[in-house]
Amino acid sequence: MTAHVATGNPEPSTAHEETDMTSIDAPLRPTPEALRAADTPNATGPRPARRFAAVLRSEWIKCHTVWATKVLLAVAAVAGLAISWATAAFSTGPVLTAAEVFVYPTLLTAVLAAVAGILLFTSEVQHGTLAVTLAAHPSRWGVVAAKTVLAAAIGVVLGSVGMSAGFLGAQIGGLDVGDTSGLAATVMWALLYTVGAGLFGLGVGMVVRHSAGAVSGLLVWWLVVEGLVVSFAPAGLVRFVPFDAGARTLDIATDLDRPEVVAAALPNPLHALIFWSYVAAAVALGAVMLRRRDVD
Repeated sequence: MTAHVATGNPEPSTAHEETDMTSIDAPLRPTPEALRAADTPNATGPRPARRFAAVLRSEWIKCHTVWATKVLLAVAAVAGLAISWATAAFSTGPVLTAAEVFVYPTLLTAVLAAVAGILLFTSEVQHGTLAVTLAAHPSRWGVVAAKTVLAAAIGVVLGSVGMSAGFLGAQIGGLDVGDTSGLAATVMWALLYTVGAGLFGLGVGMVVRHSAGAVSGLLVWWLVVEGLVVSFAPAGLVRFVPFDAGARTLDIATDLDRPEVVAAALPNPLHALIFWSYVAAAVALGAVMLRRRDVD
């Protein structure tokens, strides 16, 4: 009886200790169903959307902290005010109104938007942060999409600031408001022009990858080459010059326009289609080259 008690008591104790160790210390293995659920994007935040939002947020922070963006915004405001005021104060032609003059600064703000689009990409190459960006976001298409959205937003902001300052400058110059029935359409065409210019600049920046080279090349083409083509080329060819085609949508008449060029002008939608075809080609070429080229 005594022997039976001495040999029988340890068995339940050992079993109890083994049970406790198993229940406390052994790690819990997830079931296959749990693993599949973890890999499935939830309904409130799909993974692609979250990744793109992260890329877009990163691009916005970089753009917001770069001094060149703020300088271009200030130039758009000051130049818009000065251009419209000077036009109102010194124009000796037909009587103008603020509803006509406020869009004049768009010819300059489109140039600023193109420069901003270039710097949106080339500044990263120049400062060596492009490799870090692509390492943090390996999907290069996502980076291109985020920069495209941001370049379009910059075009909207610069265009809006330029036109607002232009309207104020025209008022300060003493012009009447005039007929505002076509104001909304004018604003729409102007913003399409500045947005397209910003995207075109982004495409050029992705192709050239050098700030000074891209900016100088774009300005020489825009201000010199196109000016010569518009002045001397056949009217049928002038309509296919990219930035002049975009500017034609603003309906700004100048003394430099040749009568045959004015007579051969197309409706605004066709001018916009020509301009945006160049924009789409530039962005597509830049995206493909970013995808295929190694990061320096």
